[in-house]
Amino acid sequence: MCGIVGYLGHRQATEVLVEGLSKLEYRGYDSAGVAVNTGNELEIRKFKGRLAILAEDLEKSPILGGLGIGHTRWATHGEPSDVNSHPHFNMDRTIAVVHNGIIENYMKLREWLTSKGYKFFSETDTEVIPNLVDYYYEGDLFEAVVKATSKLEGSFAIGVIAKNEPDKIVAVRKDSPLIVGLGKNESFIASDIPAVLNHTREVYLLEDKEFAILTSNGVEL
Repeated sequence: MCGIVGYLGHRQATEVLVEGLSKLEYRGYDSAGVAVNTGNELEIRKFKGRLAILAEDLEKSPILGGLGIGHTRWATHGEPSDVNSHPHFNMDRTIAVVHNGIIENYMKLREWLTSKGYKFFSETDTEVIPNLVDYYYEGDLFEAVVKATSKLEGSFAIGVIAKNEPDKIVAVRKDSPLIVGLGKNESFIASDIPAVLNHTREVYLLEDKEFAILTSNGVEL
């Protein structure tokens, strides 16, 4: 199973994300990556192999920003590779997504999005999600994620961020676990509770088909 961590707060996001992902290594994985909103762009780093490869890269060349999502992947669609690793993004890298689960109708969605002019770079089912969100995006990330996920068949726990909304993470789950953690002036999403225990004991388990919106003002369900 894949591991998801998301962070919004006053710390450097990559430090929290890598630490949280390390707590989820027991789930098994073949690659790891992060996406951080730097205020100017979504900077994405992802590598096949151990989490230590990602951690070493971030140590050499830090990404600064307090909002980000991270992922450890166990390949389902597409072989283990840098390209197939999460996070995945839309064509212009303005929307990034981490996903645990399987999108059963991804080929049909991929063909439809291709007919609309979208290009795909990986072999994964996940890549349809950021492109669907992009298709529906009109300035409100939450509304776009609601519309996009209504088209998905299968199981998913996802975290979504957008370049144009540097103070927001949108998360939702369907038949795949996802939790929300509440800290002091910071909040988290994760696949499992151990990922956030170093920072908070206040944890909420999302219900099936429930959305969470994380902002600097707190969490709205």
